Amino acid sequence: MLDRKFVRENLDVVRCALQARGTDLDLTPFTELEARRRAILPELEGLRARRNQVSAEVGRMKKQGGDPSALFAEMKEVGARIKELERQLGEVEERLRAIMLTIPNIPHSSVPEGQGEEDNPVVSTWGEPPQFDFEPLNHWDLGESLDIIDFARAARMTGSRFAVLKGAGARLERALINFMLDLHTREHGYLEVLPPFMVNTRAMTGTGQLPKFAEDLFKVEHTDYWLIPTAEVPVTNLHMDETLDAELLPLKYTAYPPTPPASAPRRAATERTCGG
Repeated sequence: MLDRKFVRENLDVVRCALQARGTDLDLTPFTELEARRRAILPELEGLRARRNQVSAEVGRMKKQGGDPSALFAEMKEVGARIKELERQLGEVEERLRAIMLTIPNIPHSSVPEGQGEEDNPVVSTWGEPPQFDFEPLNHWDLGESLDIIDFARAARMTGSRFAVLKGAGARLERALINFMLDLHTREHGYLEVLPPFMVNTRAMTGTGQLPKFAEDLFKVEHTDYWLIPTAEVPVTNLHMDETLDAELLPLKYTAYPPTPPASAPRRAATERTCGG
């Protein structure tokens, strides 16, 4: 999430960046709420200072045998106004936070503007693309023809966007998981972790999954738990609310959570597109 002060002080920069990303986001609600917040704060801080001042005056007046009833009446009104302003400020802060969560990151100055993949320049390449003397199949079509991926049975037991890997397909996935974990832990100094497969809303929000992808995620009904889309979410939150000693950095973690095979979402996306 962008820093609110940066957005407030660089509105034109943020607007231009959003346009470059092709994002049609109106920042007017943000500026209006910021103006409201900045109007509330001076009055609220002034009333709080007056309350502290009166508390000291009441103490002195009691020691001198005076009658502080007038001050008590004033403080009753001041207290009610402080409570109302705090309520308004809380609402404004919450609405501002909701807006900030919808503002995407600013692209680097080196990123070219464009409307599609054809506008993306090739920065670097590695190796040579393989040349085939036949028409290669998509992996989901190849998997079904080899009888190692079964979409139909997965759809019956669960629904679309899922697949059953069987035989060589299941063994291949298990082998790739072990290869990835072994490579990173044995050769690159990563620590393997097995994280929870569900996290709360705060963790999802902290990694940028919410609110943007709320409709694409799986939530456990009547709870604050969401099924993780990748291991990135729980691993990123391993040190939530912790202050780390710089001498311990970098910390390197690797994990594998059970998630739907990559073939299932891609096939489902194609089906949705074809369906209009």
